[in-house]
Amino acid sequence: MSRQEILQGILETGVVAIVRLDSSESLIRVAEAIAEGGVRHIEFTMTTPAALQTLEKVTAEFKGDVVFGAGTVLDAETARAAILAGAKFIVAPNLNPEVITLCNRYSVVSMPGALTPTEVMQAWDAGADVVKIFPADTFGPGYIRALLAPLPQVRLAPVGGVGPDNVAEYIRNGAACVGVGSSLVNSKLVASGDWAALTKRARTLIEEVQKGRA
Repeated sequence: MSRQEILQGILETGVVAIVRLDSSESLIRVAEAIAEGGVRHIEFTMTTPAALQTLEKVTAEFKGDVVFGAGTVLDAETARAAILAGAKFIVAPNLNPEVITLCNRYSVVSMPGALTPTEVMQAWDAGADVVKIFPADTFGPGYIRALLAPLPQVRLAPVGGVGPDNVAEYIRNGAACVGVGSSLVNSKLVASGDWAALTKRARTLIEEVQKGRA
C-alpha cells in the first residue's frame, strides 16, 4: 500500500485509534474489533514496553487489512526503527523536522505535533502530511477553525480529549481527521474481552465523522 493510499485511507475514515497495550495478542483482538466498526488505522505508541516487537507481529498478522503506525515518536532514530518494524505512518506529540525528513525519505505518512500557528506552518513547510494539534482539549473545536482561517491549506488532526461527543464538532470546524484514545480503546473493555463494545464504539465514531461532514 502506497503512502498516498494510506493517507487517503486515514482522511476518508477520519479516525486514527491511539492504542497502548502490553501484548501483541491483545492488540490483534482490539484491531479486529475496531476494524469491524470501521476504524482501520491504529497508532501504536512507542512508550509501550517491547513496542517494536509487538509492531512487527501485528503488521505481519494483518498484511494491510489494518494499517498500523507508530505514535509518540520523538526522534528520527525511533521513527526509522518503527518504519523498519512495519509502521506505515508516524505520529508525534512534538515537532521534530528530522522525523518529517526521515518519513519523506522512506515515503511514510508523517503526523507531527504542533499547537501554535508558527509550529503548524513549520511542520507543514517541512513536509508533514497532517499536523496533529495537541493537546486539542485545552482549546476545543473552535481552535481548529481559528487556525484554518489563515492556514486553509493545512490538514489538521486534533488529538487529546477527542471522543464521540465532540468528533462531529471537530470535523465541522475543519479537522481533516481525529486521533482517539481511551474513549475508543478502553482498558477495562480490553481486560474483560468485550470486543463487541469496542466494535460499537468504533462504529459510533465513524458515524460521528460522517455527521460532521454532512
